[in-house]
Amino acid sequence: MNKISILNKTFLGLLCFFLLGNAKADSIHKSEKYKIQSPDKHLSIQFYQLENANGKRTMYYEVEFNNQLVIKPSVMDINMDNHLSEEAMALKVDKHKDWCENLKIINVAYSSLDTAWTPVCGEQDSIRDNYNAITIHLIKDDNPIYLMDVEIHAYNQGIAFRYFFPENSKGTYYNIISENTTFSLPANTKAWVANWAQAPYRLLPLKNWSDESERPLTLQLSNGLYMCLTEAAMTNYARTKFKLSATQPNTFETSMDGAAQLISPVATPWRVIMVANKPGELIENDNLILNLNPPNKIKNTSWINPGKMIRVMTQTTDEAKKYIDFAAQQGLQYILFDWKWYGPAFSFNSDATKVVAPLDMPEIIKYGESKGIGVWLYVNQQALLAQSDSLFRVYKQWGIKGVKFGFVQNGSHRWTTWLERAIRQAAQNDIMVDIHDDWRPTGEQCTWPNLMTAEGIRGNEEMPDATHNTILPFTRFIAGPADYTICYFDKRIKTTHAHQLALGVIYYSPIQTLYWYDNPSMYHGEKELQFWKEMPTTWDETKIIDGTPGEFIITARRKSDKWFIGAITNDNARTINIPLSFLATNVRYNATIYKDDKNLNTTTKVAIEEKTVNSQSVLKFNLEASGGVAIALKVVQ
Repeated sequence: MNKISILNKTFLGLLCFFLLGNAKADSIHKSEKYKIQSPDKHLSIQFYQLENANGKRTMYYEVEFNNQLVIKPSVMDINMDNHLSEEAMALKVDKHKDWCENLKIINVAYSSLDTAWTPVCGEQDSIRDNYNAITIHLIKDDNPIYLMDVEIHAYNQGIAFRYFFPENSKGTYYNIISENTTFSLPANTKAWVANWAQAPYRLLPLKNWSDESERPLTLQLSNGLYMCLTEAAMTNYARTKFKLSATQPNTFETSMDGAAQLISPVATPWRVIMVANKPGELIENDNLILNLNPPNKIKNTSWINPGKMIRVMTQTTDEAKKYIDFAAQQGLQYILFDWKWYGPAFSFNSDATKVVAPLDMPEIIKYGESKGIGVWLYVNQQALLAQSDSLFRVYKQWGIKGVKFGFVQNGSHRWTTWLERAIRQAAQNDIMVDIHDDWRPTGEQCTWPNLMTAEGIRGNEEMPDATHNTILPFTRFIAGPADYTICYFDKRIKTTHAHQLALGVIYYSPIQTLYWYDNPSMYHGEKELQFWKEMPTTWDETKIIDGTPGEFIITARRKSDKWFIGAITNDNARTINIPLSFLATNVRYNATIYKDDKNLNTTTKVAIEEKTVNSQSVLKFNLEASGGVAIALKVVQ
């Protein structure tokens, strides 16, 4: 995955850099605004400073979309309590908690970039990275020890900014105790709020919240626009959620999970503001999060193979072989041994290289290889902490393809950096990774594409209803792939079976767990599972045809010349139309349609219908409450 530069820094950017590069701070007016626009000129952001009644300057920004103010004047702010080096102490430099007060601008640089790169796994086969940028170079108290840059990027998909601390020879340690960046929204904005990563969602006005909200935070503006606030490249910092301001109405503040102790040169995570006319555009634009991360660091990625997986419910050698046979029959690529295969998962006394379940692991791995099925292992954090320096090397020798990290601690600076290290160690041993429980990605899979998926989602482990399922694509999935742990045969699912089939397309996850609570004995020749058998898990093109959070969604994805469509509704029945205008013109396709039919005398009640369609066709469906439809489209030869 190489980023290939198409357009380097523009002449205007270089000119501005040289003109402003040596400008003294006192030559720039306090009220002067620095503005950049997105390449398509629909989005813009302005940076400026204002003085308060006490004469102290504070940094502000505001964002416009199509000449509408979507982020009203909001504060850029970061607080520190530095433990200074001996050299800095000798210079009698005070600790600065209010770091962002009275900063002086010493120069301003503009630039632009237009690149394209190919992800190892993705929702698109090519990702464009196109932005205009401005970097504000600042100094505090005219002291060269205290330097900071505000880096701002304007994309067509959204705005991103972060704080960067250059390396200096006197004081390089930064103890960031809080980041108080604010986001002031228009009146009557509502937010899809989840208080923790696996929580249910509630649509709330911006007042009287009982707790903070997870990110991404998707917003509905009263003028019909949609926004999403999130963070990217959160790899050396503390996780930041959103809390309501106690003093400013309709305003969020960033809320860090404890302090972050950094060494320069270092940057904070990107604060991201995505804006769209339609909610589906937020999903189509989620590659913005990847673009804000460093490029791929894995030279040979041939061992990174996406696929579909089933969890082994009964951990014996004979049962494992039955799961392997089922996986091979149904077009899966992997089986997973969940916790307890190696001992008490929550004990540091357990050895994750010793199989305690009645499993002949070498025999199982060998049998799986003969059938084209790989093996994944669950490993809890205790074993990862105690053994990760050698654990992945042992698994590589065994022939293990991936590891599911379980019950990881997350949020604090300590656990963030630990987890990034564990992903890197896995990559060094050709091991793919799935992170479960409360953690959510921020684009790390761009840098480490062995990170295939993560939980951080209320999925079928907790059997949510159909309305919840229609919210997830517009919220959690903007952060990146999610392991929803789809089920098909389990009687506790609260949706129809066609709804579950459609989730395989709607929910992006390069490692897609399709049978979480299921086992091979539940299969009785259900013909509709052919849809999952043919369905890939990574894509060349993705389109959101229509949808509204909490109501319904229609997603179309292409792999080569085949299209797969998934559509689901909430707890209410509805009629949907699916125009096929995205298909190649003058080409006929065979559409295999999998839809709910209460009148069928089968357990799953999924009917299969075939018809010939083209780009002029419009498919109409009357979806049952909590229902859905799945469609496979192949070119007619």
